[in-house]
Amino acid sequence: MISFLIGTIEEKRENILVLNVGGVGFELCVSNNTLSSLPLEGNNIKIFTYMAVREDDISLYGFSTQEEKELFFKLITVSGIGPKMAISILSGMPLSDLTIAIIKGDDKLLSKIKGLGKKTAERLCLELKDKLSPLSSNMVSNEESFDFDEDAVQMATDTLISLGINKNDAYMLARSYSANNATAEEIISKALRGYKG
Repeated sequence: MISFLIGTIEEKRENILVLNVGGVGFELCVSNNTLSSLPLEGNNIKIFTYMAVREDDISLYGFSTQEEKELFFKLITVSGIGPKMAISILSGMPLSDLTIAIIKGDDKLLSKIKGLGKKTAERLCLELKDKLSPLSSNMVSNEESFDFDEDAVQMATDTLISLGINKNDAYMLARSYSANNATAEEIISKALRGYKG
């Protein structure tokens, strides 16, 4: 089992990180959260890893934090969620929001994540909500996470999608600018100023 890698970032693209470790290029499947937290290509980093071995495939998954790796392990215990799906779920929203949504049983919010159907979202909440409290109690106790207007975030997300931003990025952008019950217009305006493309 490879626990972590230390190397130079060679390439970053959607859900993929190529890391040069002593002249060997490791291709890791990573979440958008991990990708956006990493420095530019050419920088040295340490990344936590999980290697999935199947009969026809060996894949390496990467995580910028131990918290994300632990949540990944929890996700793949849920029936119907494999490693690739778990990465999609981790890409769907900030880690703290994801944890809160699962603990609150908010399958409606979770089923907005690309590729995650309502039935699987319900099962995810049912199987994990009691297991997540100790993992991220520090995130859940942050009351600011609840201080946003869900309708405004949804309207802003839809608008950003219509402007050509992909679904997951649109939601993450909208949510990151939604503090203090910001209106949809305020969220869109701030998101567009902060969007790097």
